Amino acid sequence: MAAHADIREAGVELRESEALDAYSRVVVDVAERLAPSVANLRVTRRGRGGQVPAGAGSAVALTPDGFMLTSAHVVAGPGRTGRAAFVDGRELRFQVVGLDRLSDLAVLRADGGDLTPAILGEAEHLRVGQLVVAIGNPNGFAGSVTAGVVSALGRSLPARAGRTVRYIDNVIQTDAALNPGNSGGALVDSSAQVVGVNTAVAGVGLGLAVPVNAATRQIIAALMQHGRVRRAYIGIAGGPRPLPPHARARVGRATGVEIIEVAPGSPAARAGLRAEDLIVELGTSTVERVDDIQRLMGQEAIGRPLTVRLMRGDRWLELELSPVELSE
Repeated sequence: MAAHADIREAGVELRESEALDAYSRVVVDVAERLAPSVANLRVTRRGRGGQVPAGAGSAVALTPDGFMLTSAHVVAGPGRTGRAAFVDGRELRFQVVGLDRLSDLAVLRADGGDLTPAILGEAEHLRVGQLVVAIGNPNGFAGSVTAGVVSALGRSLPARAGRTVRYIDNVIQTDAALNPGNSGGALVDSSAQVVGVNTAVAGVGLGLAVPVNAATRQIIAALMQHGRVRRAYIGIAGGPRPLPPHARARVGRATGVEIIEVAPGSPAARAGLRAEDLIVELGTSTVERVDDIQRLMGQEAIGRPLTVRLMRGDRWLELELSPVELSE
């Protein structure tokens, strides 16, 4: 019996060893493939005595000719520039092409070329529990690699530009260790594709990343081409609210967005929207959460009339408004 027990224990240990080896192989492969694409940023700003240090972070190469992706908060501020150091020993000067504080994304352009571009993946395909690898430069330690799992999906992260606050949608939560300097670095899946841009340390053992998806690809393209992102604005603040039973039966949904505040002089105010109105549709799209409204406020909505379907008390109303361009 003892011999059989020893054999079983040996079998368990072998399977655990094989699993650990498989895990290690994935992390090593991802690190080796992505390390050449991740830069250590040393950010400077103009001072009385010339350029002075203004922070540090990470960036991910997007194209061979020098475009790089990072977090907006890493390079935000007047006159920001700096140097990008790569694992092959090169140091390239970079300029800020454009940044968008409301998505916490920025695009840089490094002098020279011959960068190794990373492959952008799709965060929408991630699942909770999936292996992810974070590559960046925490506390200035270049090319650092940490691994963990996707802890949660669908988180929201507030971002501010002047007085405007917007929530970044579908933020990825991971337990891969992140520290100062990781911001702007790559969050990568087991196929070595970038699925997120590390943006914040939310607590011990908790990190957040802006997802790479259709919406953020549009933002990245706009920053590369125009240096800015145009957004529509209607001038309301709101939150989710359960629909009353009769309204739920009528529209076939459980929630809408209650208006908490209407900005004076805004398109919403001119259209006659009021606090406590309950929005269920905007244009041809259903509205259940604030995210649903934010997603509709892209460049294409500027100046285009939209019908707002809402409940005011027991009455159903349809009002028309025309979004204007959001200015920071």
